Amino acid sequence: MANVTTVNKDVSTEDKLREDKQREVRERILTQISAELQLPGSKVRAAAGLLDEGNTIPFIARYRKEMTGELDENELRAIEERLQYLKNLQERKEEVLRLIGEQGKLTEELERALIQAAKLQEVEDLYRPFKQKRKTRASVAKERGLEPLAQWLLKEPRKGTPEEEAARYIDPNKEIATAELALSGAMDIIAEILADDPKIRAWTRRYTHDNGTLISAAKDKDQESVYEMYYAYSEPVRRLPPHRTLAINRAERENILKVSLDVPVDKVHDFVARQIIHWDSVAKPLLRAAAEDAYKRLIAPAVEREVRGAMTEQAEEHAITIFAENLRNLLLQPPVKGKVVMGVDPAFRTGCKLAIVDETGKMLEVAVTYPTAPHNKTTEAKAIFRRLIDKYKVELLVIGNGTASRETEQFVADLLKEMSSREMAYIIVNEAGASVYSASKLAQTEFPDLDVAERSAISIARRIQDPLAELVKIDPKSIGVGQYQHDVTQKRLEESLGAVVESAVNHVGVDVNTASAALLGYVAGINATLAKNIFQHREENGIFTSRKDLQKVPRLGAKAYEQCAGFLRISEGKDPLDNTPIHPESYSVVDQLFAKLDLLPADIGSLRLLEQLAAAKPEELAAQLGVGVPTLRDIIESLQRPGRDPREELPPPNFRTDVLKLEHLLPGMELTGTVRNVIDFGAFVDIGIKNDGLVHISQLSDRFVKHPTAVVSVGDTVTVWVLSIDEKKARVSLTMRKPTASE
Repeated sequence: MANVTTVNKDVSTEDKLREDKQREVRERILTQISAELQLPGSKVRAAAGLLDEGNTIPFIARYRKEMTGELDENELRAIEERLQYLKNLQERKEEVLRLIGEQGKLTEELERALIQAAKLQEVEDLYRPFKQKRKTRASVAKERGLEPLAQWLLKEPRKGTPEEEAARYIDPNKEIATAELALSGAMDIIAEILADDPKIRAWTRRYTHDNGTLISAAKDKDQESVYEMYYAYSEPVRRLPPHRTLAINRAERENILKVSLDVPVDKVHDFVARQIIHWDSVAKPLLRAAAEDAYKRLIAPAVEREVRGAMTEQAEEHAITIFAENLRNLLLQPPVKGKVVMGVDPAFRTGCKLAIVDETGKMLEVAVTYPTAPHNKTTEAKAIFRRLIDKYKVELLVIGNGTASRETEQFVADLLKEMSSREMAYIIVNEAGASVYSASKLAQTEFPDLDVAERSAISIARRIQDPLAELVKIDPKSIGVGQYQHDVTQKRLEESLGAVVESAVNHVGVDVNTASAALLGYVAGINATLAKNIFQHREENGIFTSRKDLQKVPRLGAKAYEQCAGFLRISEGKDPLDNTPIHPESYSVVDQLFAKLDLLPADIGSLRLLEQLAAAKPEELAAQLGVGVPTLRDIIESLQRPGRDPREELPPPNFRTDVLKLEHLLPGMELTGTVRNVIDFGAFVDIGIKNDGLVHISQLSDRFVKHPTAVVSVGDTVTVWVLSIDEKKARVSLTMRKPTASE
């Protein structure tokens, strides 16, 4: 029995040591994140703890402000990403420590270096000398017994000659026929030692980035392509902007360019040589030659790959960030409510597909017309348009910007002039992704009896009524507001864009009684399965009259309810609080607040309530109610504006009644346009002609602009002036800098 007790004590001690080590590692990780992100350690620890408990970022950002010190979603996502990276890094460190330990080569110094490594690259550099290698020139030399000769050279002897020492290793049986062959093998061993040195690799990598020049050249100078500016191109690595990095990478993949890095080698040779040459010795010329060989044959090719890989990774992250920002701005475009809309999906040969949707987005009728070439059935098309407009009292026509869009726009503009007695307008919308949606299983389920073009017309119409609700049905990367989105790591892109959609959906809130399963799937705490279950429950049992009813949905447990409840709205339910962002967990706080201010739930939306809340002092009330000040502020704001849609605070889209052609434009002409896409070198603006005009970054403002996103966003309505027109290429250069009288 005593032995069993001893064993149990030992196990308990081991468990405690393991737990202590895990706590120590976690504390080190959180301290590192705090330093990297320049956030207080207490906030980082609180956020990490909440994430570990399975809370979603929108929920933490909105409903756990007191715990995190009001960290926003961007800060929380940064913590989450770094936490995951550093956890993976720690796992790799432990694996490397084990692998080196099993070889009996783990020193205290090496262990300390591995533990302190901040990046995966550092860990891999430290592990490199201990990796099992394929057959190399150095490994062959070692097999032939030349390692002692290499060590003799590395000791930098002052007496004797390398040839005399090498002669001792001549052995025809080992294919060492001469002293020169022996020295060559020894130098191969030294070259590999240098190439595996983590200090040398880190320095060379940094030097290559700081001093290298990327050079691209055409494989066929006579070949026409969009990459012609890169046919004889060079730029310092450290200055190469992300969009050029991705463009050059793509051209290289398409076998149009050959790309290399040019690095001043003298300083590299000197640095590598200094690691093994400390004084004059008989071995100095051979050591210098080994250093140069190490760099040219072993270090430079690997470092070039690593530097270009790092450039690509940074460029991808930048491109994903810009795409994400554009996507968020597009998703949060203000909805156009209360209008019957005609969606128009233009085409030449197959005709324009039309779809009428009512104020709620319900499809009323679909049709097809042929107003453009090659059919030119203009009279017939006008009759169909007129019939549908009159029958359903259409107020707005929405035209997709794909093939035949401008020809269709001209037709629509002419028709509106003929029907001037009715108040109607049209707008061009970006139809990117409409074809993806219309061919999807979701679209087939929604409209099983329609063809893909008819579904596309419905999607185009709904995009203006509620951009968010419609665009969530489409794979985010197909929406078309990015740059080089097909050239970046798709998994990382999907993660980032998915987070953006989730953020936008939860920022706006979702009416649980009208939302599609696709929209519900982006609500915090709700996955695709739960979204289908909510949708199915609504179909089978009727609308939800209370947030509490959500708990009746199959597989929607306590945690999921906690995460999603505050983001789901019930517009005409039993409890008016269910139509606000106030979380059910705070309903009791509202009751106390109402009692304190002598208010009733029926007062929500009344002038009396607004006056009372406007006069309230959150800091004083929070202490009296036993709630945090940030939470009480959010509650008061939600009560002041029940059922509000934050998108409605933005300016409405720019509607048109007439069409503009390229030949109408003149330099200096002032126009109003809509920003369609923001990229590194400027912004594309829809001014009503076939192709969007470009406002170069230098023309966005009179002041210096670091990046276009600092000035414009997707969906912005902007005033621009025509700078120049290239009729041959159908390109228009625009400026947002107001011309002076002299210009």
